[in-house]
Amino acid sequence: MADQEGTGQSGESSELASGSADKKAAQQQVFRIQRVYLKDASFESPMTPAMFIGSPNWKPQVALQINTESVQLENDMLETVLNVQVTVKSEEKTIYLVEVKQAGLFILQGFDDATKAGMLGTYCPNILFPFAREEIASLVSKGGFPQLLLDPVNFDALYAQHLEKARQNAPAPETQQ
Repeated sequence: MADQEGTGQSGESSELASGSADKKAAQQQVFRIQRVYLKDASFESPMTPAMFIGSPNWKPQVALQINTESVQLENDMLETVLNVQVTVKSEEKTIYLVEVKQAGLFILQGFDDATKAGMLGTYCPNILFPFAREEIASLVSKGGFPQLLLDPVNFDALYAQHLEKARQNAPAPETQQ
């Protein structure tokens, strides 16, 4: 117990006085997952049963579209919805289409707008994606097709691309003469 000397009852170190403003700011920042839920899901297979009767040597081409949207609810609660659409084609014919809207309720307190936007664009989708991936794999399997396992998605890189595109599309500030 000698190595715990100088700590308060809560276990905080005696360095509290030197960084109290930073520590208070950090303590006021809160991120909590309130709920994760499936908001919408659909599976369409326009080529069945012909697909199962025809040639088993199909060469699927998989197209993946992902986007997110967030809505402020009450107080510091936000809903983030991850929209994932997978289209699988063979010889230009759609074999199946899966759409999943995986959602979550999150509490974000004490963050500036830029940090909050980054969390909604990267952190929340990273939490939701495994749930969406599992739902897609289940729907495809229930549709009678080989399991579809989506690769991980780098939401940090996607968000950075989004910011860069927004920056490029922003009007240039006018200069005064």
